[in-house]
Amino acid sequence: MPDLDRPLPLHPLVYLEDGDDVTVGRRDIESYAVFPPDGAELVRRIADGEPPARAATWYERHYGEPVDIDDVVEVLHDLDFVRAETPETPEDATPAATTTTRVRWQRLGQILFSRPAMLLYAALIAWAVYAALRSPDLRPTFRHIFYTEYYSLIQATLFVAALPLLLLHESFHALAGRRLGLPSRLSIGRRLYFIVLETSMDSLVTVPRRQRYLPILAGMLADVLAVAALTTAADLTRAPDGALSLTGRFCLAVSFATLLRIAWQFSFYLRTDLYVLASTVLGCVDLHAAVRGTLRNRVNRLLRRPHRLVDESTWHPVDRRVAHWYAWLVPVGYAISLTTFALALAPVTWFMFKGVLTRFSSGGTPLQVLDSSVFLAFSLIPIAVYGLLALRDRRRGKGRDR
Repeated sequence: MPDLDRPLPLHPLVYLEDGDDVTVGRRDIESYAVFPPDGAELVRRIADGEPPARAATWYERHYGEPVDIDDVVEVLHDLDFVRAETPETPEDATPAATTTTRVRWQRLGQILFSRPAMLLYAALIAWAVYAALRSPDLRPTFRHIFYTEYYSLIQATLFVAALPLLLLHESFHALAGRRLGLPSRLSIGRRLYFIVLETSMDSLVTVPRRQRYLPILAGMLADVLAVAALTTAADLTRAPDGALSLTGRFCLAVSFATLLRIAWQFSFYLRTDLYVLASTVLGCVDLHAAVRGTLRNRVNRLLRRPHRLVDESTWHPVDRRVAHWYAWLVPVGYAISLTTFALALAPVTWFMFKGVLTRFSSGGTPLQVLDSSVFLAFSLIPIAVYGLLALRDRRRGKGRDR
């Protein structure tokens, strides 16, 4: 335990007052904690060079109650707020003042989300909307997915095309945060056989709430811009007779797939970008858990099962208040998902598998049969792998129970 009568060297910290709490943390390692205002002021005095023992005396005199300063110092160590002692930095040195360090790609983020850039984005979106209103063949429909008669080619090319668009989505999140000087991490992971791109931007909690909205919505902006650019490209690459070219049809196929990802953001029962936006605007802590508990309690009250009610007193007051009306958006999210499935995913699946069965039963060309075989293989293999993994986990579970 360090000498409490000497200054405790802390790393540069950021402080953000948000309601009745103060977020304190290090942006360089994205380590944050929420303190009450009096606790944050105590940390601030220690960070300014006041020895912990003297800061504890000030706290007791100012707030009329003692503080366990040993526990406070231990928390600061656990959060990695304390700087390691070096020969060049003696123990009694005053901690360095907070400095602002530019993060990589910060300038690019500032350019991409500047006012001139936003005007260009608005012009691109407006032109795409105008083109779609003028030309019915540009308007979104599930039939755009079938830009070629070869299903395996559709399957492969849409998968490959989705990767850079997913990267663009996450990059916009990251760059919108980096323009504010916030560090972020973009990682590529795997969930079973799905490739997952994720942006970690924990430092967003250290900026005022109104500055968080753009980084949260930047991914959806990227998706909308991709749809607009693809629609415009399809219109500009028409054949001389005015018909859509193969390139144009492919652009519309990718555009429609991107629209489905935008629709997915309205699944209010999931932690989507719009969910994060709502939580941020309303100042929630864990709205998702509160909503699930609220719905469970409504069902249990309806079925007269009071012994299964979830204790709502453990939720944050804001979560508890918001959950009672936000819970009604969950059925809306399910309705949007079912509508998307009915109008897009189900027809695409039906047309593809109907075409495959027709080729096998009616004697399609050898190339069509090969195409259908490859399509079925790539469609059924993931399902088989998932089933085998589920069966393996079930057997392992039974083995542990014995």
